[in-house]
Amino acid sequence: MRGLSGCIAVILSALLFASAAFAQNITGTVINGTTGKPSAGDEVSLLSLAQGMQEIGSTKTDAQGHFSFPAPADTQTPHMVRVTHQGVSYFPPSGPLMPGSTRADLTVYDAAAKVDGLSQTVEVDRFQSDGKQLEAIALFAISNQSQPPRTVANDKGTFEFVLPAGAQIDSAEAKAPDGQPIAAETTAGAQKNHYWFSYPLRPGETQFQVAYHMPYSGEASFSPKLMGEVQHFVVMLPKSMSFAAKDPQQFQSMSDPRMISPQTTVLVATNVKPGEDLSFRIAGTGTFPAEDQQGGGESGGAMGGSSTPASPEAGLAGGPGSQAAANDDRPGGGLGAPIDAPDPLHDYRVYILGAFALVLVMGGAYVVSRSNQIRPAMAGGGGGKIEAEAIDDHDEAALPAKPAVTSAGVKERSALLLEAMKEELFQLEIDRQAGKITPEEYAKAKAALDETIKRAVARGKSGR
Repeated sequence: MRGLSGCIAVILSALLFASAAFAQNITGTVINGTTGKPSAGDEVSLLSLAQGMQEIGSTKTDAQGHFSFPAPADTQTPHMVRVTHQGVSYFPPSGPLMPGSTRADLTVYDAAAKVDGLSQTVEVDRFQSDGKQLEAIALFAISNQSQPPRTVANDKGTFEFVLPAGAQIDSAEAKAPDGQPIAAETTAGAQKNHYWFSYPLRPGETQFQVAYHMPYSGEASFSPKLMGEVQHFVVMLPKSMSFAAKDPQQFQSMSDPRMISPQTTVLVATNVKPGEDLSFRIAGTGTFPAEDQQGGGESGGAMGGSSTPASPEAGLAGGPGSQAAANDDRPGGGLGAPIDAPDPLHDYRVYILGAFALVLVMGGAYVVSRSNQIRPAMAGGGGGKIEAEAIDDHDEAALPAKPAVTSAGVKERSALLLEAMKEELFQLEIDRQAGKITPEEYAKAKAALDETIKRAVARGKSGR
């Protein structure tokens, strides 16, 4: 009897210990990137992602920038840490804290209405038409290289852009450096067709995307008005549509079949100054091909009639490593073999192609694309695209025809899937808060994500 009682006591102790291990405090440190010192007195919030982004805890950083939250009652729900510094919110670059994660370190920056070191690195205008109207997506990348690094925060607006006359905005998104794409508000400027984003410009590169439509009678003329110097101004069209510049010397064509789809026309103007006349005319009709026809990994999105913004990198050829290039954040990473013969755009090619990968992917398309990338990487069939994070070498000839799926490989695949799930879950909650999806759509998507996360976690633990 004593033996049985002792055994029960041991089991209960083990269960209590296990519960304590899974219910740890959430801790972290906040560093002020402007001063290089711990950021004291910042507001820190703990958000539960179970029923929207519900705040379940609030505290402030101490003199050393440390913060701590008691262990959440629900240990199976992802959580997010948010730090507010001088009116600007910051999130961990790793995204939500998934079950089992208890550490979040963040960097914040002092805010200023204006800073030196701002520049616009790229604008990509992507057009298509089914004959009824002209659909377009404008993509902007703004670099903040202020020294010391500071965040531009201004309620009156942080980035001004101009759309063509008659343009009707359908959606707008923003993406902070190392952040996730979120819906963003635009406001009309004092001048006609001028608009502002008030989204903070944190140190690094902030990306904006605006989807719009406008009347179209088979041809349209454009006179882009740039508010500042732009390193690369890019126009993308389906091959079936024509492009004619007022000054043909201003635009150069990118036509390398290893990088540009033969079904896409890409024109580039470099080092454009404010006020420079970039007038051009487009004519004809045409839509970008479906992804399964051109080997792209992302959804065709808004340009193809779905609710997901179109992927500018859809214009890239679907050969080995093309999708990996879109996900590889190394300078020029994954773009394939270097160009043997120099050309006038050689010095800009890597950056311009990289700009196409700045698409602000929203909704389930991101999860689908990540899953599609992971499967070929593990299956290894000839001609499949390779996930850049799983395999660094993009030389398809060097890959074995059918590598064995090991336990470690399954765990790696589960880890990649979990990473995609984390980002999609965070975006789903943001869409819900913004009213972009109905409660029914939210419930279905959340249930599917929860189930997929559970299965991925189980596979990662079992190695099956």
